[in-house]
Amino acid sequence: MTTSGWNRIPRVEHAAHSAPAFRPDRLPDGPLLAHGMGRSYGDCCLNAGGHLLHTRGLDRFVEFDPATGILTTEAGVTLDELLELSVPRGWFPPVVPGTRFVTLGGAVANDVHGKNHHVAGSFGAHVKRLTLHRSDAGRVEVSPEHNPRWFAATIGGLGLTGLIETVTLQLVPVSSAWMSVWSERFHSLDDFWALDARARREWPYTVAWIDCLADGRRHPPGRGIYSAGRHAVTPPPRARFREPRRRVPVDPPFSLVNGPGLRAFNELYFHQPLRRSPHPAHHRGWLFPLDGIRDWNRIYGRRGFYQYQCVLPERTARDAVAELLRQIARSGQGSFLAVLKTFGRQSPAGMLSFPRPGTTLALDFPDRGAATHALFERLDRVVREAHGALYPAKDARMSGAMFRAGFPEWIEFAKLTDPQFSSSFWRRVTA
Repeated sequence: MTTSGWNRIPRVEHAAHSAPAFRPDRLPDGPLLAHGMGRSYGDCCLNAGGHLLHTRGLDRFVEFDPATGILTTEAGVTLDELLELSVPRGWFPPVVPGTRFVTLGGAVANDVHGKNHHVAGSFGAHVKRLTLHRSDAGRVEVSPEHNPRWFAATIGGLGLTGLIETVTLQLVPVSSAWMSVWSERFHSLDDFWALDARARREWPYTVAWIDCLADGRRHPPGRGIYSAGRHAVTPPPRARFREPRRRVPVDPPFSLVNGPGLRAFNELYFHQPLRRSPHPAHHRGWLFPLDGIRDWNRIYGRRGFYQYQCVLPERTARDAVAELLRQIARSGQGSFLAVLKTFGRQSPAGMLSFPRPGTTLALDFPDRGAATHALFERLDRVVREAHGALYPAKDARMSGAMFRAGFPEWIEFAKLTDPQFSSSFWRRVTA
């Protein structure tokens, strides 16, 4: 079968199997890799010419303690399914990415992060233990106390240490499904840094949208909208929330994200009415805004798109972010999906974890062939000189040298991988 990641680049052939039927004593020939909802970008969830173990059949809730919030589920359970169970009972996942349509196994394998990294760290920091099914050792339990090196390799380990079968996670208490949020416009990167420093001291969830096309000629470079939120103590009176059920029904022959349309969208988005005082918002609408548009990845056309996400150390972030935005604005490429976020100072939870102290910038780019790849080469140069790293879960083209520079523990990690598990990404960056 032909499979791709969420960005639809690349599309490759695999043999498909059900993960619940996985048996180390009856292994097929060729490399194996677990595959959940396919919401990773690029090829870290792909295994060209090999075998994919589809994990959605691992969908049972195993154990939940409503007094402590400790939950054990099979790895194919999605965050959406978890939220349906936990929120009415007063519990919430400690960290969520920008979509709830990911499996818990995928959240572990990519050590996902969210808007609250500066207070909560990454997803892996809240995992208490895992059941791992390896081709060379069968089922093993891994945790910070038991098989700690396998545990550290599995958190953020891109599914390469074996099949994650169960996840035990510490949830956090909440009073309702609602949040208290506010937004404020900023007109330059200097304004962003000042606003961010203040907001991160007061708010557990923070994130900024950046106008990636503002180049200083028509609009100030670095302008955007800053948003912050926290879980509400009480729901608003007569609280109701109905999630939009929009979808992109067809694949357009070309990207709908283009220069004139994108500039118009960014202008309208920047000038949208804002409520600077805290006001209620449902967690689904605020934490997962794009989940209300099913198949939104189709707007980039049949050729697909790339996401470029980097993390930059604190000491170099200000200059590097400014230079990255200059390069993108000059190119005229980019998307309305441009996110800037300051991480906390927690150490990475796993050996290959992407979240680390610093600032992360993430942007989507329609595939325009050679022009897009030439831009990426310029962006890579900025990230390398700033001693930053690219996010494997969002990558379809970084070089092996770029990966190895950003993840120096990769050699030790390689010793802990399952001998029969591999991926297109892993072979590409370690060849």
